[in-house]
Amino acid sequence: IDCIVGDCLPTKRYGGIQSVKKIYVVGIGPGEYEQMTIRAVKALESCDVIIGYTVYVDLVREHFAGKEMLTTPMRQEEKRCRMAFDEVMKGRNTAMICSGDAGVYGMSGLIYEISRDYPGIEIEIVSGVTAALSGGAVIGAPPMHDFAVISLSDLMTPWTLIEKRLAAAESADMAICLYNPSSKKRRDYLNKACRIVMQSASPETVCGIVKQIGREGESCQVMTLQKLSNYEADMFTTVFIGNSTTKVINGKMVTPRGYKLSE
Repeated sequence: IDCIVGDCLPTKRYGGIQSVKKIYVVGIGPGEYEQMTIRAVKALESCDVIIGYTVYVDLVREHFAGKEMLTTPMRQEEKRCRMAFDEVMKGRNTAMICSGDAGVYGMSGLIYEISRDYPGIEIEIVSGVTAALSGGAVIGAPPMHDFAVISLSDLMTPWTLIEKRLAAAESADMAICLYNPSSKKRRDYLNKACRIVMQSASPETVCGIVKQIGREGESCQVMTLQKLSNYEADMFTTVFIGNSTTKVINGKMVTPRGYKLSE
């Protein structure tokens, strides 16, 4: 092999394959075709196979109808990534798609980890628009200043560590965007997160939620931190908690950056 993961393709035979192709790890944004980046669309158009979590593949299926689509359910991320490498070893350009951005709770890191078992295959990461940004645009401008993105899912991160991160972000007066705020098994996690934040933040802190970003049924609502603590969110909800300066302007949630405005 004349190269490893990088900007060149293998020029020698590997495992009997004359021309090993490329894996694209593609962030498809919130799900709506119009919100995908041009680069993401071109990457998917160039691929023979598109692989992903079933829900995400269904979001792009109609726009790339000529492609072979392979899926796995949740909690089969490693299998999904190895499927992608196996397809590349057959000489097929392959896309692993991720909701939002490929590197924000996406498959980029796992693809790189697994790539050690498949030396010589080129990987290209195609960034997308993560929910903190696409959702922020719907509800106003909550992440205008420093902010933290924290997932409340404890499938791979202990809740004790999530608690520390919530407390640390709030102690630094950072706006916070919460991913995966609730599920059938974690119905009280958003309430628990809000109670941690309220240890140092006012219950009147401006907050908001955006549901079904970039999909049918998209909606948003601005509320106080106290009201948010009793809100019943789901896995398709992105939560925004403002900092001490966040305010409501024309019904939208805005975190000022500190510009000096003329009178």
